[in-house]
Amino acid sequence: MLIGLVGKPSCGKSTFFKASTMSNVLIAGYPFATIEPNHGVGYVRVKSLCTELGVRCNPRTGFCNGKFRFVPVEIIDVAGLVEGASEGRGLGNKFLDDLRQADALIHIVDISGTTDSEGREGFGDPIEDVLMLEKELDKWYYGIFMRVWAKLSKTIQTSKQDFAKSVAKQFSGLGVKEGDVRKVAEKLKLDTSNPDWTDGELEEFSRELRLLTKPTLIAANKVDKPNSKENLERLKQRFPNATIIPCSADAELSLRQAASKGLVGYFPGDKEFVVHKENLSDIQKDALEKIKKNVIDEYGSTGVQEILDKVVFELLGYIAVFPAGSKLQDSKGNILPDCFLMPPGSTTLDFAYHLHTDIGDKFVKAIDVRTKTAVGKDHVLKHRDGIEIMTN
Repeated sequence: MLIGLVGKPSCGKSTFFKASTMSNVLIAGYPFATIEPNHGVGYVRVKSLCTELGVRCNPRTGFCNGKFRFVPVEIIDVAGLVEGASEGRGLGNKFLDDLRQADALIHIVDISGTTDSEGREGFGDPIEDVLMLEKELDKWYYGIFMRVWAKLSKTIQTSKQDFAKSVAKQFSGLGVKEGDVRKVAEKLKLDTSNPDWTDGELEEFSRELRLLTKPTLIAANKVDKPNSKENLERLKQRFPNATIIPCSADAELSLRQAASKGLVGYFPGDKEFVVHKENLSDIQKDALEKIKKNVIDEYGSTGVQEILDKVVFELLGYIAVFPAGSKLQDSKGNILPDCFLMPPGSTTLDFAYHLHTDIGDKFVKAIDVRTKTAVGKDHVLKHRDGIEIMTN
């Protein structure tokens, strides 16, 4: 799974990336500090199965704090997008190309409105920032579509090729599947047997395809700055159907860095933090107090972890599944060593093949470790299931 971070320059993307991955990246208050994409590993938070089974996880990847399991996901931070990116402005084609394989996008918006559309210090409107990015992403998809449409539509009409299969092949680099194409065409009631569509229909089709295959969450960043609360309400009113979460990537990064030095007790997503060291400097005390007052007390958390969780488990609908044998451990004694993210609708047989082809081929049945009951290959898995696969 790959989550892409997008937004205009200086909106806080690199800070969000560093706060969620703890990768060592350049954070600078000027446009295009990021040129080449940054790749890192973040984590989604899952209530651990060990809390119910009376054991303590020993993960091979990620970590467990005794309450939550943190499961790895890949994150990519691309350079800031400006108006005209879909036409190549600001190396836009390259930056958009970096997003091709992303399963979902997080649009980092400077909700404080203190940077203009180019990322320079000044006045900006978060609503216009969202509209700009939406337009550029739509034009990106539309441009790809139109480069092949004339030839493709003619071929479909003359040789009776399957429309969904043909379009999905052209968009395969963007992760588009045949089912996605069919779903959009049916939603818009478009004739796929004779696709002599108008320009408006083509634009609408490519937009809906983009919305389906690159679902986007809006991260209202810098929410602790002046004017942010008012701008957040304006943004929610303007985009009532969008998923918008307030956040402070800077606060999350500060807390994670402080926790790594033993200054505070804090795990990503916590609704509070505990100061461990009494000999903090006045500057450190003041910074922590501001985070508590302006972020934690006001919004319940920094928002960064909530954003990652919501993208994976709500926007994409994935579930976390624990492979768990009768002894809940592997051959090396690691307890509940793995936790895998599976797409919605996954069955026990899908899970078996995810573990290994041989396990899928030799599947006999599965055991739900909570209820100790046997389930068949077509059993649809639920979030936080613990499953033991039995083979012949």
